[in-house]
Amino acid sequence: MRYPRGAGARRAFGVPAVAVAGALVLAGCGSDDSGGGSGADLAVSGAYMPQPVSDMAAGFLTIANEGDAEDELTSVTSELGEVTVHETVDGTMREAGSLTVPAHGRLVLESGGNHLMFEKLKRKPKEGQTVSVELRFAHSDPVTVELPVKPATYRPDSGHSGH
Repeated sequence: MRYPRGAGARRAFGVPAVAVAGALVLAGCGSDDSGGGSGADLAVSGAYMPQPVSDMAAGFLTIANEGDAEDELTSVTSELGEVTVHETVDGTMREAGSLTVPAHGRLVLESGGNHLMFEKLKRKPKEGQTVSVELRFAHSDPVTVELPVKPATYRPDSGHSGH
């Protein structure tokens, strides 16, 4: 499942209308140092949350960037509780100020690697439910994503390759 970004993405338009609306939004975006590129073009896939077994939970997803400029995931919010972005470096997990979404590349948040960390849960979601999060970026519009809650031991078949 892909979650397009942009003002038109939340409306019930067809794919072509969303693509045009996204392109129009992107045309007006960009930083002073964009060098004339077309900016980031972000889409989210493979999102899920293993069912929490404590008052903490993790979230995983892939953010693909088909655009000519990198962007950064700077923060995440959710009605479920506090959410921070974590990176794993040399086997050690730590909070990250931001994570880069490379131009023509992907930011993969996966078990054992970079991920979302939910703390101070207001409720413990159960398998089959969904958790809504809003991803915020340095340059792109926020993207709202629904994470389906999977069994606590769930592991995707092919990782978060964003296929």
